[in-house]
Amino acid sequence: MKLTRYTKFTGDLSSSVDLEDLLQALSDFLLDSGFQDPYSPFQNADDSMESLREAIRQALESGELLDEKAQEQFEKLDAAQVEELIDKIIQRMKDESYLNAEEPAEGQGAAGEGNDTDAKFEVTDKGMDFLGYKALRDLLGPIGKSSLGRHDTRHEAAGVETNGSSKLYEFGDSLNLDIPATLNSVFAREGPPDGSGILNLEYSDLQVQQADYQSSCATVVLLDCSHSMILYGEDRFTPAKRVAMALAHLIRTQYPGDSIDLVLFHDSAEHIPISQLPRVKVGPHYTNTREGLRVAQRVLRGSGKDMKQIVMITDGKPSALTLDDGRIYKNAFGLDPIVIAETLEEVSRCKRAGIMINTFMLANEFQLIQFVQKMSAMCRGKAYFTTPQTLGNYLLMDFMSRRSKQVN
Repeated sequence: MKLTRYTKFTGDLSSSVDLEDLLQALSDFLLDSGFQDPYSPFQNADDSMESLREAIRQALESGELLDEKAQEQFEKLDAAQVEELIDKIIQRMKDESYLNAEEPAEGQGAAGEGNDTDAKFEVTDKGMDFLGYKALRDLLGPIGKSSLGRHDTRHEAAGVETNGSSKLYEFGDSLNLDIPATLNSVFAREGPPDGSGILNLEYSDLQVQQADYQSSCATVVLLDCSHSMILYGEDRFTPAKRVAMALAHLIRTQYPGDSIDLVLFHDSAEHIPISQLPRVKVGPHYTNTREGLRVAQRVLRGSGKDMKQIVMITDGKPSALTLDDGRIYKNAFGLDPIVIAETLEEVSRCKRAGIMINTFMLANEFQLIQFVQKMSAMCRGKAYFTTPQTLGNYLLMDFMSRRSKQVN
């Protein structure tokens, strides 16, 4: 539910702009993936202050940020006053730590003076966290989930939240005694009470209630940033970024014992901090799935978690391979027998390491479906053939429902 904040109006329009609403309006601009949408208001956007100023100007002119009275006041401003208003809004965003701005070095710009073209900005961790929260709320709204738990497994342990079964007490267990089971053990050994009020309780009689053992999980989001993610007139990369941000926010807030990492794959692959996700754009052309899996395994090996999984978001066939000497073998047509064989061998290594791979495929070619289904069967993972519009629902529903299922 949206909250309305009431403050004393001072006549300064910049204070009438809700920064959270502004960030939401600028989300497409802040998460730019390199896709040139002819219908997008943010054309030729980059991380310069001038682009940010233009994006804020368009958001203000849309009439969706200000109330009716403030909007009328905004429309009466001349060009210089609008620029001053935008300056104040940007300063508020900096003061409230939604973004950082890097000023140009002295002497840069026209006539030896710095300008907004040289100045850069970046979204802060707070800004990214807010965008992740908004994305998660938008995605969970249609699903109808209001509260989320922790990771349940088939294993049992002595704890506080019981599941109805008992076990003999062992040193180190939580002393959550199952009183009826303990007394039954005493009576079975000693017979019924003799009326003295004294029970001969032995160590072997102690029974404790069991709880579901809840494990921590390490997740690597394996994100395809090859050029196909923005080809064919559709931006598949920005929705994938939004879902990854929502998943990161979900794990951070609901599963604090878990970890989440981000691995990008294209001609090669690299592990980057999740905080860099908003600034990621599509990279080189090819899809080196095998190298992405190799990097993801290295990250998961160092996690120290009981459960390990890879969430792969892609739209293309494996079309590249890193050779032993470091060279990149490429085949633009995809499904090259050499590339496929090496990729499936890497999937087998994931299976032997106990790593589950769930694949979210944004394409539905017949040969691609066969390859993904084979890969999923090898590692006992799941394959979802979805679209950028439904990707978030599928991924989050799978992530949460799998918490109540067996994970080895």
